[in-house]
Amino acid sequence: MDFAKEVADRVVVFDHGDIVETGPPEEIFISPKTERTKVF
Repeated sequence: MDFAKEVADRVVVFDHGDIVETGPPEEIFISPKTERTKVF
C-alpha cells in the first residue's frame, strides 16, 4: 500500500468486482468511508 500512496493520483477499492470507494490516496488511506476499505 505504501507504493500506491506514493505513486497514485487516485485509488479505487473493489469488493467482489464492485467499486466501493474511490478517491485520492490520502483520503482513502487516512479516512476510509466504507467498512471494506477500513479492513483493506
